[in-house]
Amino acid sequence: MSSPSSQASAAVPDGASPEQYAALPNGLELCYQTFGDRTGEPLLLVMGLGGPMTWWSPAFCRALADRGFFVIRYDNRDTGRSSRAPGRVTRRLLVQSFVGPSRTRPRPPYTLDDLAEDGFGLLDHLGLESAHVVGISMGGMIVQTMALLRPDRVRSLTSIMSTTGRRTVGWQDPRLLPRLLERPAVTRKAYVDGSARFWAVIGSSVYPDTEQAVRDRAAETWDRGVSAAGVARQMIAIVSQPDRTARLREITVPTLVIHGLADKMVHVSGGRATSRAIPGSELLLVPGMGHDLPEQLHDTFADAIRRVADRASR
Repeated sequence: MSSPSSQASAAVPDGASPEQYAALPNGLELCYQTFGDRTGEPLLLVMGLGGPMTWWSPAFCRALADRGFFVIRYDNRDTGRSSRAPGRVTRRLLVQSFVGPSRTRPRPPYTLDDLAEDGFGLLDHLGLESAHVVGISMGGMIVQTMALLRPDRVRSLTSIMSTTGRRTVGWQDPRLLPRLLERPAVTRKAYVDGSARFWAVIGSSVYPDTEQAVRDRAAETWDRGVSAAGVARQMIAIVSQPDRTARLREITVPTLVIHGLADKMVHVSGGRATSRAIPGSELLLVPGMGHDLPEQLHDTFADAIRRVADRASR
């Protein structure tokens, strides 16, 4: 396993620690950063497919820290400045995993269980026995898996614009598949241009980012380290995931499910199915929200996460 070659220091956002590295027992290194007072309630933020930790905006992290959380954001394996994992995934294998019968699907280089264990490894590195966990998209799948694997280490669960693993819910708009299978950009400009086009399709039309903000985020993502092979490995972990619906009924920690009604990347049926499966969960559906976290809704989401965490303390 290897780390990305570019390890240039990044500007530290207000209220954040410098970026740091956690060496895990599995040989991986995860890049992470914290916001808020270490004495606050630990809250682990888990990002989605191909997204570095910087996709959790500093403003949102500070909003959570202001509500009493010790906020931890990190680059998943194969993302940003964290380690690259071994294993090659071809376009053919990816398509076969998506459309083929389960008995013929290739074994992925790693699974959602492995990504969940990375999260626990980071908590171990920080000396934390448990944490509130919040995940978006693939990150929602990861935090659901964390709550199933080690419920004693999860204080509360927030699953944002995610799904249960059942193929009949949370589907993508079929028009997105060709975009997802496009050949990866090989220059910074091509990556930024492609990102701007993609987010214009899947973002929140009611709460739009400026094009410049989208392009700046894409440029920062490229500069942190983009791995097309890593994104493919994450994608095959997603399409190979089990249907967690029955097992989600075992979750007893306070749970919040957030989903946009205009999400083209993960249909709102995925959020509804997640909430139905987890007893006592709160479902927050947002009109006009796509597959992003609009700045205009940061306080709404931070308040809701604080609310579900308070249920855990009671």
